[in-house]
Amino acid sequence: MPYNEFAALRARAGITIEDLAERVGYSARQLYRWENGQGVARSAAINLLRTMSGGDLESEPVASFNFIDLFAGIGGLRTGFDAAGGHCVFTSEWNKYAQQTYAANFRDNHPPHGDITQIATDEIPDHDVLLAGFPCQPFSIAGVSKKNSLGRSHGFACEAQGTLFFDVARILHDKRPAAFMLENVKNLQSHDRGRTFEVIIDTLRNELGYHVWYKVIDAQHFVPQHRERIVIVGFRDPVPFSWDALELPEKGSFKMRDILHPEDGSEAAEHPYTLGVDGKVNEKYILTDKLWNYLQGYAEKHRAKGNGFGFGLVTGDDVARTLSARYYKDGSEILVSRGKKKNPRRLTPRECARLMGYPDDFRIPVSDTQAYKQFGNSVAVPVFREVARIMVPHIQAILKKSQRRKAA
Repeated sequence: MPYNEFAALRARAGITIEDLAERVGYSARQLYRWENGQGVARSAAINLLRTMSGGDLESEPVASFNFIDLFAGIGGLRTGFDAAGGHCVFTSEWNKYAQQTYAANFRDNHPPHGDITQIATDEIPDHDVLLAGFPCQPFSIAGVSKKNSLGRSHGFACEAQGTLFFDVARILHDKRPAAFMLENVKNLQSHDRGRTFEVIIDTLRNELGYHVWYKVIDAQHFVPQHRERIVIVGFRDPVPFSWDALELPEKGSFKMRDILHPEDGSEAAEHPYTLGVDGKVNEKYILTDKLWNYLQGYAEKHRAKGNGFGFGLVTGDDVARTLSARYYKDGSEILVSRGKKKNPRRLTPRECARLMGYPDDFRIPVSDTQAYKQFGNSVAVPVFREVARIMVPHIQAILKKSQRRKAA
């Protein structure tokens, strides 16, 4: 994945997008596009950031911290922390197709490892930050109740055993990184009547001793898609972390036209998604009469019952619904209008990548079906680039404190 000098320099300089926009004379929206890897940042902005941050950065800078990437998917969390100057030293992802996409985009000296539940902690390198987009599962209370009745102590090793969160907890317990960042669906807070979230936060704070903050963030601040995810961050030592430091562009700043193929020759064709000198979208993405009639009938049936189920039709002026992993089935949640009396079309995989905030040089080496699943399961990259930016000063402060202790 190419290094984003603009994003890394801005993180080091500690300047807001709005302040930088005022200084260099470009709109904040344009600067957000550069930070998201969309287009090349102008030299005026780069040169100012170099001056403010205390000098130039090499194309492959020395990392200010290292991290591990668990339940990595195709690298969405990692991309944000790469941009902030981090260096990935270990990756775990069990899905072989996601591994293919990850390996095609991140040229590491370590291949993606498989199932984290089968990897012992001592096989994982020491690291400063743990990243994990773990699936949520309910926790069993049977074992806890039994141990209570026997007067035996219990903790995360009992309560979380058998869930994927347990593997996050055991690594945090054994490795004690300076910080972590966890991501999950918004509904994690209400999952299993709130018990799942309660156990997670209690484990992180009280069992493992981390200082923890969490917040639901909508990717619509950065991309034309309503996509809410909960972000949980924690630090080993007390730090003055605050979500108030987040820079969130106004919702609606980005529209679907920002990610759709223009089909006017201004964008080079990318086979098999777009074809010809004008870069027209391949007709295979247009819905058949049979499927389009079915979706319209299905929507009408539910409207008659007073339900809100149905397809989501968008134009360039709209913001899309949440892209899901089931998009490959019929594309119904996000269909692109082609005008009256014309069947709509699905997004191409490249448009899905853009909708999730990946740059256009992100490689898609898998089939359309797998690509749709991967982007539907991914995080929105710009959200976590911003989370990384506000975490990094606190990570560095903890690491510097540890270095001084060792030196003393």
